[in-house]
Amino acid sequence: MGTPRDGAFLGALVESLATQSVRVFAQNAEATVGHVRTMGGAREVDLIVERRDGKVVAIEVKMSTSVDDHDVRHLRWLSEQLGDEMLDAVVLTTGSEAYRRRDGIGVVPLALLGP
Repeated sequence: MGTPRDGAFLGALVESLATQSVRVFAQNAEATVGHVRTMGGAREVDLIVERRDGKVVAIEVKMSTSVDDHDVRHLRWLSEQLGDEMLDAVVLTTGSEAYRRRDGIGVVPLALLGP
């Protein structure tokens, strides 16, 4: 039968790697990591890093080198819900360059994660 190599499988592996990395760095910073999913799954954010003071960084993980408005729609929704409690919003990608979108959302290659 072999190992599945479709996009969904590889995407799950990338998301697992990103989650593990974020959890390690968050633990070192005495922060917690969770996720958000609304009833019925209409809205979902892959990772929520929360400091002791309740401020959060929201993270989406995408197995893509580019990010479009569709990819950040849930981050923007969460920002509207949390207001000043949200410190930043980031999309982790398989790309090679970090940058900030015009809407302020950071785009960071998974390979650049570090303490």
